[in-house]
Amino acid sequence: MHTITLVNGDGIGPEISASVMEIIQAAGLKIDWDIQTAGADVIEQEGVPLPKRVLDSIRKNKVALKAPVTTPIGKGFRSVNVQLRKDLDLYANLRPCKNLPGVETRFKDVDLVVVRENTEDLYAGVEEQIDKNTAHSIKIITRKASERICKFAFEYAVKNNRHEVCAVTKANIMKLSDGLFLESFRHVAQDYPNIKTREILVDNLCMQLVQDPTRFDVLVLPNLYGDIVSDLTAGLIGGLGVAQGANIGEDCAVFEPVHGSAPDIKGQNKANPTALLLSAIEMLKYIGERVYADKIEKALFKTLAQGCKTVDIGGNLSTNEFTAAVISNLGK
Repeated sequence: MHTITLVNGDGIGPEISASVMEIIQAAGLKIDWDIQTAGADVIEQEGVPLPKRVLDSIRKNKVALKAPVTTPIGKGFRSVNVQLRKDLDLYANLRPCKNLPGVETRFKDVDLVVVRENTEDLYAGVEEQIDKNTAHSIKIITRKASERICKFAFEYAVKNNRHEVCAVTKANIMKLSDGLFLESFRHVAQDYPNIKTREILVDNLCMQLVQDPTRFDVLVLPNLYGDIVSDLTAGLIGGLGVAQGANIGEDCAVFEPVHGSAPDIKGQNKANPTALLLSAIEMLKYIGERVYADKIEKALFKTLAQGCKTVDIGGNLSTNEFTAAVISNLGK
């Protein structure tokens, strides 16, 4: 039996976490959930939104499923997501982007994956106030981090029957920093002769994505470009509300939806568990439970194709009703 950390979050987090646990159990897979609380709701009792016990649990179990967590604004607390990535060295942000049945979008047959480097670039936070009118922010790109994320992208392509990895940079302007990322990509690509490669400038990529996203397969990007492009691609399939994600390191992996904690609908049985369920499906593939992952994914897609949807994506089902609908389609 797998032991997996479940950070059930706050806001709608506990509701959608309960939904996903129920669906996985109904599929026949037994998981020992190590349930941990985090976010705004634990600050009063423990003083911080991300207690040490949560990090210890993830380090011990190696894999976590995480619901949305709120970091209070203007209270001096570091983002829970940023702290998790840094403390656990979750260097790869994985954002699969695929059309869902029954969710109306501008494009059909979208099926691409964004692989974002998570640890450096402008997000390293190296800034300096030169004077009251001037600030500097340092863009850090290293060969080690660039080769590591490119290798991750190629390995993901091999394991998931993907055919092409495309490097996204602005190396025509930032010739040294983005040039080093591109050089690292080309070096790593030599070890994967069966995977096609492509190189594209980030502005050109954005234009092409909104013209025809089916042109792309796996995208690998430095941190800033990856952050922007991953939200763009989420918009291609219906928005952040149905977008899954994962942050993966050498020793640990955290799977989570992209959307927020939606405290305005907390406890109202309106939340959509789809993004967390998709993240859980990716997690099951990661731990080698592909049979159960495929079974649950098939049930989810059938449910959506039947028009059984929550309010946020054009349906009228409650969280509990949607959960029951997915469960009823398991094994069909």
